[in-house]
Amino acid sequence: MILITGGLGFIGTHTARAVLDLGESCVLVQRRAPVAPSTIADEVGQRVFLEQADLMDLPQLRDIAKRHKVTGIVHLAGSVPWPPGADEPVDGARKALNSLLNVYQAAMDVGVERVGVASTIGVYGGAAADPPYREDVALPMTAGHAIPGFKKIGELMADYLAGTTGLQIVSYRIGGIWGPLGRASSVFFGAAQMVHAAAGGTAPDFSGLYRPAHCDDGIDLCYVKDCARGIALLQLAGQLNHRTYNVASGRSTTYGELADAIRKVIPDAQTGLLAGRDPGGPAHDTYLDITRIRQDTGYQPSFDAERAVADYIGWLRAGNER
Repeated sequence: MILITGGLGFIGTHTARAVLDLGESCVLVQRRAPVAPSTIADEVGQRVFLEQADLMDLPQLRDIAKRHKVTGIVHLAGSVPWPPGADEPVDGARKALNSLLNVYQAAMDVGVERVGVASTIGVYGGAAADPPYREDVALPMTAGHAIPGFKKIGELMADYLAGTTGLQIVSYRIGGIWGPLGRASSVFFGAAQMVHAAAGGTAPDFSGLYRPAHCDDGIDLCYVKDCARGIALLQLAGQLNHRTYNVASGRSTTYGELADAIRKVIPDAQTGLLAGRDPGGPAHDTYLDITRIRQDTGYQPSFDAERAVADYIGWLRAGNER
């Protein structure tokens, strides 16, 4: 039985499906009242179990793990004080770190062998190397955003506890994830904006992006179904040789590629992209080396831009919406 925190969130829901497809059962822990999506609803009470819990409550988390005889944990719930202003800064940091520590404590208390923890592609920001980024590249101790900043803290904590407690802890450096159940817009990359706008017959709104949307700019976009399968494979693998794995597509996908893929499904789709590369942006697109996860689990992405766009638009046209 695999316990997934944030199990009814964006990546968590897809990870639950992937875990089921690999033959394992799971218990999904969510702070809000749990409601199963259609992708796993028929398994609830059989191979899927839903629990409402606050990760700040260690006894509650421990009880859930004991009752369900949990053998592994995938921690996808946010361990970052985000969004800004949700808590006073010190209280927000305390909650984020205590939640993470409670997951580790519960794992040790019930004898869990492996805990996987979500990190992010953002930790590579400022790395003194050219992409594709390998897991062993030296990372700067600073971060320009709270999310990669706290994920770096989490990775350092994971390495320390794995070395001192015997608990196997695996950090997932997850690429730019997009797809069904995700937000219709992101501040980091405009893939979702483009797909939702095309499906709705409107022009995408890129006003919330950190950087303008230029045709030749890209990032390691990983479709959520691929990401989920990678996480499930890492959790269920018989043996892992590393503590850190990139979970990504292994290549850069540009806005232009997305626009071409969208127009194959919706020929008159508006893209609103600017030409060329962003003159104020980085010289290289950020994308990740996925050799480790491929060698240790057999992971290989299944969704290129065309297949991902077609799947996402099909999901939206079926009347689904986040």
